Amino acid sequence: MRPSGRQLSELRPVSIETNVTRHAEGSCLIRCGDTHVLCTASLEERVPGWMKGSGKGWVTAEYGMLPRATHTRMRREAKNGQSGRTQEIQRLIGRSLRAGVDMQALGERQITIDCDVIQADGGTRCASITGGWVALKLAVAKLMKAGDVRSDPILDHVAAVSCGLYAGQMVLDLDYPEDSEAGVDGNFVMMGSKQLIEVQMSGESATFSRTQMDGLLDLAEAGVDTLVAAQAAAVA
Repeated sequence: MRPSGRQLSELRPVSIETNVTRHAEGSCLIRCGDTHVLCTASLEERVPGWMKGSGKGWVTAEYGMLPRATHTRMRREAKNGQSGRTQEIQRLIGRSLRAGVDMQALGERQITIDCDVIQADGGTRCASITGGWVALKLAVAKLMKAGDVRSDPILDHVAAVSCGLYAGQMVLDLDYPEDSEAGVDGNFVMMGSKQLIEVQMSGESATFSRTQMDGLLDLAEAGVDTLVAAQAAAVA
């Protein structure tokens, strides 16, 4: 039995509320159970210096957790410098979202996705990727409506979900009580077409077999299907 009472292959309730901030070109608040992340997309008519003159655009991301996103207050990273964990997560978000974008079609402009964790209960990086795609899609829709891009640079959906071994069983979408005690923990980033973008797997206190790896991948595919449907409904 899972602490939440969910079935082994059951996601936490997912909701995506769009256009939650006034100024960002795209924004959403994604809730995956008790993990809540505000995702915004900001458009700039410039690219990093090393890309100038290439005719290609760029998508990047930043990630952070509010001080009381967790059980006890954390010190603000803006004051104390980013942790290695934060840097690793925001690089993952950027890599993941870029995989779903045609940079040539985007043109020489940059979209920055900011993912701010309001409340954390496990899976914040996965929620950030899934919600970040929605914010990105909304920002690109504004570009297209204005006629600033000729063809849609969004190639496919990008979503992410965690899977792991908890109490010896394969489970989908770990919340914090499961994540903190999981023998094996993994994050799966996929496109809507099921093409894999990135897999992060680690044995925390146990090892896993090839058969279990395949089973976790099957769980992840089913979870991403549900997340992609939620994304599609949000941007419709």
